[in-house]
Amino acid sequence: MPTPAKGPRLGGGASHERLMLANLSAALFEHKRITTTVTKAKRLKPYAERLVTFAKRGDLASRRRVLGLISDKGIVHELFTDIAQAVENRNGGYTRITKIGNRKGDNAPMAVIELVLEPVSAKQAVVAEATSAAKRDAEKAEAAPVVETEAAETEEAPEAEVAETEAAETEEAPAAEEAAEEPAAEDKDAK
Repeated sequence: MPTPAKGPRLGGGASHERLMLANLSAALFEHKRITTTVTKAKRLKPYAERLVTFAKRGDLASRRRVLGLISDKGIVHELFTDIAQAVENRNGGYTRITKIGNRKGDNAPMAVIELVLEPVSAKQAVVAEATSAAKRDAEKAEAAPVVETEAAETEEAPEAEVAETEAAETEEAPAAEEAAEEPAAEDKDAK
């Protein structure tokens, strides 16, 4: 958890800052993105990410802790069902801050803070799917009757070896007869 900031709080005292962060996070979870000042966005980021971490846990104690901070049950339900499922494969970094320039009225630096709900990476998702498919195939191969296939191969192997040796003998026999006839033919030519 981030250490509390020293000095003046956002808009006054510590209790006011807590309420402001709770309202900002409720608006963030409801609308998925909000526009605010850079300072408020930077303070909101660890607060909102902590609430998303509680939502990923999904147990009753976590839900009650979040309900103690955000009083709207509909938003908490959306956080625990929709948002938690969307970021379940992500190991942090649930929010993104993008600076958008200064506000027209008082020239305050503004930013958009949004939830990162897209998958971690398309490439990582494909790799994860391929590894899980490979594991399933390996498990199916191990579960298949390996003994029967080995027995069938051992029965076929002697028959195949016998057939190969017979074919080799039949090929060698004519070659041996031709080799024996050739020297005899050369002897006749020499005479």
